[in-house]
Amino acid sequence: MGIDQALILVCGALAAWLSQDMSRTRARWACVFGLASQPFFLAATCQAGQLGMFALAMLYTVAWARGAWSYWLRPALHRRM
Repeated sequence: MGIDQALILVCGALAAWLSQDMSRTRARWACVFGLASQPFFLAATCQAGQLGMFALAMLYTVAWARGAWSYWLRPALHRRM
């Protein structure tokens, strides 16, 4: 297993685990770990020629980015105003 596969495994599993946490403080970290794994997931599926999985990875990227916006970016913008 290469380092990229290990990062996909660890970050992806941690993101899924945190997304189900009852604590909002911990759950908001799910999108951070989810986004951290996406470049490696996208590269792996692209290199393997798995277009369906690549498309799925793009959808996951959008979903994790939505979480980043909701939990991190939007609140930071509101605090600056």
